[in-house]
Amino acid sequence: MNRFSINISLRVILLAATLTAAIWLYMHNMQPLTFLLTPLILIQLYGIYHYLNRINRKLTLFLESIRYEDFSIRFSADNKLGKSFSMLNHQFNEVLEAFRQTRAEKEANLKYIDTIVQHISIGVLSFDTEGKIELINPAAFRLMGIYRLRNIHELKTVHPGLAELLMELPSGNKTLYATRQEQQLSIHAATVRLQGRLIKLISIQNIHSELQKKELEAWQNLTKILRHEIMNSVTPIVSLIGTMQEIVDLDIAPGAQHQEGISDLREALQTVESRSKGIMNFVNAYRDYTTLPQPQFTNVNVRSLVNSVSSLFQADMKQAGIRFSVETDAENMEIHADISQLQMVLINLVKNAMDALEQTPGAAISMKLYLNNVQQICIEITDNGPGIDADAMNKIFIPFFTTKKKGSGIGLSLSQQIIQMHGGQLKVISPGINGNGTTFYILLNT
Repeated sequence: MNRFSINISLRVILLAATLTAAIWLYMHNMQPLTFLLTPLILIQLYGIYHYLNRINRKLTLFLESIRYEDFSIRFSADNKLGKSFSMLNHQFNEVLEAFRQTRAEKEANLKYIDTIVQHISIGVLSFDTEGKIELINPAAFRLMGIYRLRNIHELKTVHPGLAELLMELPSGNKTLYATRQEQQLSIHAATVRLQGRLIKLISIQNIHSELQKKELEAWQNLTKILRHEIMNSVTPIVSLIGTMQEIVDLDIAPGAQHQEGISDLREALQTVESRSKGIMNFVNAYRDYTTLPQPQFTNVNVRSLVNSVSSLFQADMKQAGIRFSVETDAENMEIHADISQLQMVLINLVKNAMDALEQTPGAAISMKLYLNNVQQICIEITDNGPGIDADAMNKIFIPFFTTKKKGSGIGLSLSQQIIQMHGGQLKVISPGINGNGTTFYILLNT
């Protein structure tokens, strides 16, 4: 017999003896003694009840530990009461250990998912029906150019219309949003129900570079086709003109009576030949646009890059009477880039700024290097020239387009291609004409 049974038997025997004594005293008219035994009987009854009720208390403690996720409790105090108690305690402990392991796995999975969300380049945020932010990762902050967001409606001051767009975008749908920084954001919405609450999950991706890449590929393909067709047409014309000039010089001119007409014919053939070769040279000038080599990436100190380019123009700026200033705030900042290609871009932008200042009194050009609010390296080149009109602003990066009398229209489009190959952006801001100036921005990721 186990200890629990012995304790119950002893308690029952003691209670029976006490009841027998009380009845015997009562039967022999010893009522005062009988009443004295009554509290003892009640105490024994309570003791038996309390002793038998320990299983219920153990079950209550077990269920409370599960409810409040306190899995540190261990049941072992009454193992000596018998095998059944020992087995029951063992099962309780096994169940609590299983719950503890399940919670640990759940926490590990949540930590793993949170780490992924925090490190992916796609912006992720979620909010409830009131717009309260539940989750937001660093990529979302970076893409929207903000550093804090508690409610989705706070976006109204930074990105007009975006908060309403996110609130109203149906689950499973996609849309595009253009920011003030000319970024094209692809937005996808999904809705989940979490503990009875409706949560909207938003993913944000900047597809501006992808759109520019597709546009660049389209221009390159068009340029290749035009170059091929033009060369195929002009090359035989130039060859035939040479043959015709030989016929005029060797066969027609010696016996011709109208030398004036022969002279006009020679001049016409020379003009056609000259313009045809000009077309060929013009088309060949765009070979670089379609065959730009891939960047040879090395570690480049951006401050040294800017200073080296600025030093190239010091003498020219002084001779042209242009005030030239350089500011570099990014100390010891390095990027992975092709230094020669970046130098080509900077030289082209500075030359364009100098060309724009030919008729500007008090001409000035400034070059600045700094980290912007989204931790991108920004190289800013500003002139105080006449600015770029609205029509030209939409075309300056298009191949063949130029506002210069002697320009080929390849410089800015080639510069944009180089910056895109470096994973960055080339942007321009010109408030208008009448001396408001122009600013070009080179944005590169650190």
